[in-house]
Amino acid sequence: MNRIKNYLNTYTNASTLAFFRLAFGFMMLCSLIRFAAYGWIEKFYIAPQYHFTYYGFDWVKPIGIYTYLIFLICGISSLFFTIGYRYKASAIAFFLSFTYIELMDKTTYLNHYYFISIIGFVMIFLPANACFSVDAYQDPKKSFQKIPSWNTDILKLLLGIVYFYAGLAKLNSDWLFKAMPLKIWLPNNLNFPVIGPLLNENWVHFAFSWTGAVYDLTIVFLLLYKRTRIFAFILVVVFHLLTKILFPIGVFPYVMIVSSLLFFDSGFHQKCLEIIARFFKIGKSVFNVANEKTIMKGSLYQMKIGILTLFVCFQLLFPFRYLCYPGELFWTEEGFRFSWRVMLMEKAGYTQFTVTDAKTKESFHVNNSHFLTAFQEKQMAFQPDFILQYAHILHDFYQKQGIHDPEVRAESYVALNGRLSKLYIDKTIDLAKENESFKHKTWLLPFKDDIKGF
Repeated sequence: MNRIKNYLNTYTNASTLAFFRLAFGFMMLCSLIRFAAYGWIEKFYIAPQYHFTYYGFDWVKPIGIYTYLIFLICGISSLFFTIGYRYKASAIAFFLSFTYIELMDKTTYLNHYYFISIIGFVMIFLPANACFSVDAYQDPKKSFQKIPSWNTDILKLLLGIVYFYAGLAKLNSDWLFKAMPLKIWLPNNLNFPVIGPLLNENWVHFAFSWTGAVYDLTIVFLLLYKRTRIFAFILVVVFHLLTKILFPIGVFPYVMIVSSLLFFDSGFHQKCLEIIARFFKIGKSVFNVANEKTIMKGSLYQMKIGILTLFVCFQLLFPFRYLCYPGELFWTEEGFRFSWRVMLMEKAGYTQFTVTDAKTKESFHVNNSHFLTAFQEKQMAFQPDFILQYAHILHDFYQKQGIHDPEVRAESYVALNGRLSKLYIDKTIDLAKENESFKHKTWLLPFKDDIKGF
């Protein structure tokens, strides 16, 4: 307890958190502008007739043309977040609006969206406007030179969880001993300059697989150690830029590169802020600090510590919920999302639905394209919770068309990491009678293979 108390009473320069606020917020603003510019708001949230919502969040859905308003709120709040204007309110608005966007349709699920929501939540509780912010400039009472060290360490810890858990997940037999799924993906980049022809070589596939696992497991420790920090950051840049070039994973590489700068000394962040100030011709008065340290007293501060402690514990434990389910994780995907299992499987499926009138016993096949976009159908075809949710969509639709208590069955074939397609679902089960829950989906057929590892 004494060690914990001593740690909570240590301080660091506020410039580190201010730099991260500025960089993170700016990346979020650019990401939202990019998303809108590519027409993805219309494509993913407005055009589709139906949306695949998360269990327990069925009420979070696009709101037609007003969905643009949600993105506008998120964009404005990210701008205010970046410059530190009305920081607490803008941080809350950004977290809520971005997380709402993330929850509207799980078809667009990506690990880095979840990471952004996590960071957005934690930033609500941190004094990221203590310096180099509009708030600190306008109100000297909010200006501080030093803040508690845990304010930056918690961000390092969350980043460390992402990396280390991603590394643990790679310690499986498909990744290490079969180089899957990189053996499938890398040959798609044969036109890449210099190394393109090598990407079809078997030894390169294994080199990428093993290097990726070692990188994820060790990079945080290399960043923590001052003597290896520069080398580690070079590895971060090379690794993520190469990942960005080879695989379409959005802004995630840039988020990870910028986040790794948290491990540098505060003097580096101070210099970065001074360069930014000179570029925008901001006067030196913005660096004037009214107070030396933030005050760490009161019940609200203790409550903040308690909330964030519980939140970190949740992040440490939640990725292991898959241990509560039987069967192969990659096959059932029960506990797969939100567990930092990044780019671990190539899964594809074909699912044909049959609707039967419970009274007349007349049956017919469903044309999925009448209900889903091509992207939605692709994602639905191999993910069990999607298949179940779509079955209920079909049941409700055809019941309104006059079919008596429609029975919905699926004939589904799924291929995983280069294996031949196998029957995925018990096609005798009426999926309309099955309900989503946290329980194991007993209507999934066994994998009949073995993938060893975490």
